[in-house]
Amino acid sequence: MLVLYEHPLSPYAQKVKIALREKGIEFESRLPDGIGTGGTSGEFMRGNPRGEVPFLRDSDAAIFDSTIILEYLEDKWPTPPMLPESPVERARARLIEDVMDTHYEPINWGLGEINYFERAEGELKEKIETRAGKQIAGLHDWLERRLGKRTWFNGDNFGWADLSVIPYVNGSLRFGFEPAEGSPLAEWRSRAMTRDSVARTATEAVTSIGGMENVAAAVEAGLFKREYRDHRLEWMIKSGGLDVVLEGLKHDNIRFTPDFA
Repeated sequence: MLVLYEHPLSPYAQKVKIALREKGIEFESRLPDGIGTGGTSGEFMRGNPRGEVPFLRDSDAAIFDSTIILEYLEDKWPTPPMLPESPVERARARLIEDVMDTHYEPINWGLGEINYFERAEGELKEKIETRAGKQIAGLHDWLERRLGKRTWFNGDNFGWADLSVIPYVNGSLRFGFEPAEGSPLAEWRSRAMTRDSVARTATEAVTSIGGMENVAAAVEAGLFKREYRDHRLEWMIKSGGLDVVLEGLKHDNIRFTPDFA
């Protein structure tokens, strides 16, 4: 059986779980030991030098990066297909995924830093959240233009583009930012949430939030270190959180992608 190392709140892991469930592929879900501390080791790190979730183990195959995992699943289990048929539609789905992973993800991640991990408060928190809200609204407008009159971002059928969007739209809801009531994006989300693959994955994410109660104290003590990689670091700085980064460096409670060894 496939083994998927993941965390339910990770939108990257959610994409993979939705694809696995849409394809009817059985898998075992595992939470890596020490996730979030920067001190993970063992099987999770073997074949996964970035130390990030999701990480898929399929017998001797060790595959990391959510997009590459999705491609692997599509190659090995092509039915039902998650990608559209035509090259231009496939490119369109992949472009939507890339925007979600690199432009939308850091916003929700940053809101988590502010709210769950209490990296900022008062005026600074308000400034960062205000900017995040404007950015999310802009992305929602962009998504609605991509959706147009379609039933699904993927076209006639739910697929790659849709499973790439839903974790992020759901993630924003947890911070009070949701599609406008009655909007095409809100109606699309309602359709997506009726799918068992999406509903199960979303429920797992919401349930996992209950374990976030003491993470701010763990961060303060240096026991929990969030990864400030590429687009996340850029987002935090451009959205007014340079002091968040500097404080994290000062107290040694942020981390970056580990060196390959």
